[in-house]
Amino acid sequence: MPATYDYDLFVIGGGSGGVRASRVAAAHGARVALAEEYRLGGTCVIRGCVPKKLLVYGAHFAEDLQDARRFGWDVPNCEFNWPTLRDNVLAEVDRLEGIYGGILENNHVEVFDQRATITGANEVTLADGTKIKAATILVATGSWPMVPDVEGAEHGITSNEVFHLDEIPKRAVIAGGGYIANEFAGIFHEFSCKVTLVNRGDTILRGYDEQIRDRLLQISVMKGINFVFNAPFERIDKQQDGSLMIHMTDHEPIEADMLLWAVGRTPNTVGLGLEKVGVELGKNGAILVDEDNQSSVPSIYAIGDVTDRVQLTPVAIREGQAFADTLFGNKPTRVDYHNIPSAVFSHPPIGGVGLTESQARDQLGSYKTYTADFRPMKNVLAGRNERALYKMIVDEGTEQVVGLHMIGPDAPEILQAAAIAVKAGLTKSQFDETIALHPTMSEELVLMR
Repeated sequence: MPATYDYDLFVIGGGSGGVRASRVAAAHGARVALAEEYRLGGTCVIRGCVPKKLLVYGAHFAEDLQDARRFGWDVPNCEFNWPTLRDNVLAEVDRLEGIYGGILENNHVEVFDQRATITGANEVTLADGTKIKAATILVATGSWPMVPDVEGAEHGITSNEVFHLDEIPKRAVIAGGGYIANEFAGIFHEFSCKVTLVNRGDTILRGYDEQIRDRLLQISVMKGINFVFNAPFERIDKQQDGSLMIHMTDHEPIEADMLLWAVGRTPNTVGLGLEKVGVELGKNGAILVDEDNQSSVPSIYAIGDVTDRVQLTPVAIREGQAFADTLFGNKPTRVDYHNIPSAVFSHPPIGGVGLTESQARDQLGSYKTYTADFRPMKNVLAGRNERALYKMIVDEGTEQVVGLHMIGPDAPEILQAAAIAVKAGLTKSQFDETIALHPTMSEELVLMR
């Protein structure tokens, strides 16, 4: 690269996608720098999927300890200590942040622990005023929790703050109907919190298969989680004792100790200077990019949640890899966005890949569905009435399995392997020809008739 550039690549954002792009580009021989204003690891590692999954594990012990008695274990009455779990989770986050820093250091990526903004097609300016020239700029700043424009909204918290609570609230209202809302509803409920999930719409987990999300709603209600639908927020009043009075349209106010906003995430582009240099943005602030992650300014690229294509960490990582291989590795690569598996770590969890039944109805000439509705063996002996539901969607013309959706214990763990089969285009008969692994829950995938 010409000597006028300080770096071949400058990455803004030290999350999973930005770190992957940085280290791969550096391994290809590029001179790389990265700026991160908060902590290396991004949303997923620092305040997202990783600490949340650890809380899910912690919450599951509430039921596991109860079930253990049915399996012969003399378990005394146990008390949950939130500060212990919280501090252990945060310590693990610190450990992972150190690993991310080590990855960048080992790959000779220079890291600037401060905010960077774009001040030219080939220029970034750090918070301390330092200007840096780069041949290519990659924006990987992720997304940010949305807070609605409602009077008193500032009295609520978001997923950014939820991992740092001093104590578990006795009463919590969770706003939203997506995966974050349902995951934290399950977590707080298992921690003996009275949970009410309030949604302005009439359904949860929009985009997931209807039978699967209905099963989660049924189980959640049976557990004791309250749901309020078609209830837009009007205002939140903070009372003298510190509690909140939450007012909604056409619904009685709800008193709570905590309000968690989980109403979606928006691309984190505010104040980056993108508009000033001509980068085209979408209505929600997302950076518009082509199949090669290139924006309307040829030297500026973007990956991950900031593009608002698919807001999943593994997708951001795959995009970062493709970007680096294409630009610096002489290996042109594009991400295939078809049949991306996803999971909801609710209680019980959900996993899904491919077409839902409603999508199959719209996109296929004819299709068949196969289901396995059963009570897992562990639940039977534990005396739990929760039933798992597996659903397979098949293109009737080709017999290809075009969708798999499941809810039940370990559903995401099971789905990962099954997603390979869906991605490979295997048929229903090929599933049927596979001998079942007995006794397991996953054997139901090859026994549907």
